[in-house]
Amino acid sequence: MTPNSLTTLFTVENLHIHFGDVPVVDGISFGIYTGETFALVGESGSGKSMTALAALNLLPHNATVTSDVMRLQNENLAQLTEQEWCKIRGRRIAIIFQDPIASLNPVMTIGAQIAEVILLHFDLSKNELKQRVIELLQQVELPNAAQRVNVYPHQLSGGQRQRVMIAIALAGKPDLLIADEPTTALDVTIQAQILELLKNIQAQTGMALWLISHDLALVSSIAKRVAVMQYGKIVETGDAVSVFQNPQHPYTQKLVTALPSMQSCENKEIRIEPVLLQVQNFHCHYPIRKGIFKRIVDYVRAVDDVSFSLERGKTLALVGESGCGKTTLGKALLHLIPSNGGKVFLDGVALHDLTGEALRQQRAAMQIVFQDPFSSMNPRLLVGEIIAEGLRALRPEMTASERENRVKNLLKKVELPEEAMYRYPHEFSGGQRQRICIARALAVEPKVIICDEPTSALDVSVQAQIIELLKTLQREQGMSYLFITHDLGVVAEIADDVAVMFKGKIVEQGAVKYVLTTPSHPYTKKLLAAVPKGVSAVSRIISSN
Repeated sequence: MTPNSLTTLFTVENLHIHFGDVPVVDGISFGIYTGETFALVGESGSGKSMTALAALNLLPHNATVTSDVMRLQNENLAQLTEQEWCKIRGRRIAIIFQDPIASLNPVMTIGAQIAEVILLHFDLSKNELKQRVIELLQQVELPNAAQRVNVYPHQLSGGQRQRVMIAIALAGKPDLLIADEPTTALDVTIQAQILELLKNIQAQTGMALWLISHDLALVSSIAKRVAVMQYGKIVETGDAVSVFQNPQHPYTQKLVTALPSMQSCENKEIRIEPVLLQVQNFHCHYPIRKGIFKRIVDYVRAVDDVSFSLERGKTLALVGESGCGKTTLGKALLHLIPSNGGKVFLDGVALHDLTGEALRQQRAAMQIVFQDPFSSMNPRLLVGEIIAEGLRALRPEMTASERENRVKNLLKKVELPEEAMYRYPHEFSGGQRQRICIARALAVEPKVIICDEPTSALDVSVQAQIIELLKTLQREQGMSYLFITHDLGVVAEIADDVAVMFKGKIVEQGAVKYVLTTPSHPYTKKLLAAVPKGVSAVSRIISSN
């Protein structure tokens, strides 16, 4: 069926949202048809989430909202009172928010939170309510649903919490489900499960799905129609396949071009360099204690007999799902958390034998860029002070003027202005904050930088900028990267070699062009199979440009 033959479920015409004199949504119009999947894509700050909140009348009081039309079927939403909105919100239009841990109540069980929504819209007996809660948890495929009704959000994994959020959204049997970045920061396999779950539920219920995302590969694998948003305006709209295969607007072309290409690893030259970092039989175990005396009954083997080597001037990607031990390994190599054995050699120096001052002197050789740049910086320090911290600790012989000049040079290297050193972290965007963290890591001239998911929460174009910056710095300074990630597209772009980690062990490693194109281990094959199918089509566009 063509869109013209479908029934329009939700319509917005000439929507404006202002905060004071600042427009965040500037005259957009679109419609969503019954049962279809519609995607609103764009980078952070483009106005996507504000548009969704306006559709639910959830914008803050200081927002000014005007529109010519905002209609749900025959219901004029612009004229509803708050009491009338309560009958629409959650019942006919529901939303899945981006961060489930921030959206769920930490002191209520998941069953109670689902039941709360059901009771707002339906009159059920106690037994019927309990059965309905279990049915919803089974519908979102939460394992052992009946036994998990009384668990709390912190007792579930990220993917399981997102399933609970979906169950809450489905509790009112909505006609339109808004999914606001529902898979951001989830592993590629969990992302695939959530997308498949949404598609199955949509097929069962006939609801329309409004997907909000900056992930073009994800959108191209699930959406039928797409609208591209920039600076509060819709700049391009149409059939998803047409928009991604033949983008017309320069901004859409920029987004498509910035998407990491899985094909980029196929022509990578394999070169042999001297080994810089050698890890042998490395372990990180955590005791499991039970009983009144808290005796150790077993161990969580977060890192279990791991060995690998990183060559000089090259990038080794460490990939795997959350909980596989990637970040634990990275932090333990830096002695930020304790390890339980193994050998680590850095440029011939046995780090595992060092303690005290001798170990401190070696810290300059290995630095880290954390996943969340904002939480990894002291918000009370100026950017210049943050970057100079390592110099004060590890280069005490430097004078204040030498440190200042070094900071200015580092800001220039990461393409930030000198005056940035006199500002605070909250005054910068996510991509700029990550550049500051890279400058901080570079300050003491390390030989190895451990990059822990440095691009996972960034927009696709900002992600491309950070990847290009890291590659440029590597070419200019010859340092090596241990790049921790779950994004295989990023791995194909930046890595020379890859090690695949599963349940604390490395199950496959080798040159990236071989591991990503001809994987041998079933887990590696599973990771590659979970990459959104749309990424291949979009990658081919990039390769042909």
